[in-house]
Amino acid sequence: MDPLVSIVSGTGSYAPDRIMTNFDLESIVETSDSWIRERTGIGERRIAAPGQATSDLAVLAGKKALEMAGISGADLDGIIVATTTPDMPFPSTACLVQRDLGAGKAFAFDLNAVCSGFVYALKVADSMIKSGSAQKILVIGAEVMSRYLDWEDRTTCVLFGDGAGALVLSASSDPRSRGVGKMALHADGAGWEMIYVPGGGSRLPASSEVVAQNLTKIRMKGAETFKMAVRTIESSIREVLALEGLTPSDIDWVIPHQANGRILGAVGQRLGISEDRFCLNIERYGNTSAASIPVALDEAVRSGRIAKGDRVVVTAFGAGVTWGSGLLTWEMDRFSPEDSK
Repeated sequence: MDPLVSIVSGTGSYAPDRIMTNFDLESIVETSDSWIRERTGIGERRIAAPGQATSDLAVLAGKKALEMAGISGADLDGIIVATTTPDMPFPSTACLVQRDLGAGKAFAFDLNAVCSGFVYALKVADSMIKSGSAQKILVIGAEVMSRYLDWEDRTTCVLFGDGAGALVLSASSDPRSRGVGKMALHADGAGWEMIYVPGGGSRLPASSEVVAQNLTKIRMKGAETFKMAVRTIESSIREVLALEGLTPSDIDWVIPHQANGRILGAVGQRLGISEDRFCLNIERYGNTSAASIPVALDEAVRSGRIAKGDRVVVTAFGAGVTWGSGLLTWEMDRFSPEDSK
């Protein structure tokens, strides 16, 4: 029997209806459209409606991925949700998604590697499929980051948005399939203070005092984060390419975590990969943490940019600190807008 390969058989994404522009932020905090664009490349972001939780976004993205794959929730063996903004401490957001998708036979769990979460979840799902323990896994990155923002802190509130992206990973025994290739995951807990939320967990449980001191909001050391993100993203991409025996010129597309336009520009320059080979949507969505890669992937697929045989690198850096990259060889035919009718 030929070894199993995991291939992407469907993608989907969802963004909340509310658009918050940089001009909207000018009336909330001391900032400007030009200041935000120059430093981040962000023009607007989506904000979840009151009462709209991470699982709600995840379900809508998951349904689109299932539809493209031509399957239903009942066909899934597993659901992995990468998120740092779960609906509640427990149960897992993935279990709520499993319920809403009618995926009765699927295992379900959350994974938290913050902005690197989708890359981590993809590796876990790929390993499970290659081991033969699952045939079809729905991998979702979903976040409602707006609930963790201090709207008086212009260094962080301008960066983040809400959204969800998903893909269906399916087993293939076709010896011609390449699918998910080498992946490299890393972490360095010594850098945890670069990006973190201090309160709301077991160390500083939620209380009126914790909330009053804004300890349930994101804190970040911007300059240090920028430098480490550029360095580690470049190194992990080079690591994956070396494992595959490839060079940057062999890559058709890079789908990065959409953290900061300047970070991604610096990575491209270091690797010698032109900007037109990066799939970017940070201008419209901001940083959606674990959702950013699958949202950008879905947009690239549905616009017809990605074709069968293309080599696609996914790469991310996030709190923890965590980082990682992976190579996908695209097995689906080029998507046409007619396919969604």
